[in-house]
Amino acid sequence: MHEYRVLDSERIHHGWCYDLVAETVEMPGSAEPTDGSQAPPKTVRREFLDHCGAVVAVPLDEAGRVGLIRQYRVPAKEVLWELPAGLRDVDGEDPGTTAARELAEEVDLRADRWTALGRFYTTPGISNEMIHYYLATGLSGVPEAERHERTEEEANIELVWWDLDKALAAVADGEIRNGVCALALNLTRLHLEASK
Repeated sequence: MHEYRVLDSERIHHGWCYDLVAETVEMPGSAEPTDGSQAPPKTVRREFLDHCGAVVAVPLDEAGRVGLIRQYRVPAKEVLWELPAGLRDVDGEDPGTTAARELAEEVDLRADRWTALGRFYTTPGISNEMIHYYLATGLSGVPEAERHERTEEEANIELVWWDLDKALAAVADGEIRNGVCALALNLTRLHLEASK
């Protein structure tokens, strides 16, 4: 298999949680020579978001309901159904620790048990963002005195408990349009089915 070598890398823009980067990469030759020799490599230049990564926490209560939130998203210009989530913006922090912090900050919940559901690229054609997915069970409330003060997009977060089947149906009918949330709900279903 051809080795895809990065020949040069340039940071075009530095953002708050990602950089816009342009890289020149050596690719396989575009056509096989007719004489049986190996085609010379060619190069391409690609721009992408070099992202710090993120986590998602799926709070699951004793009744089997998942806790979804409503949150405004500037790029989408919509209030979307989502799950508690956040950026991996603390250097060296374990993603499970980040997930626990985000669950507490966004919905005032703690979990006794954390189950890793997987990690996946969101949009690998334009970004290297990797999201770690966790199931949070054994839930309890964060004491009032220890609660995080939410600001900006998080200020008006609303937590609503959904039956998992209803949430999955809402993905299918387009009510839930956040792809990260849709994947997390399906990963939760697969985990619960495998655990029976």
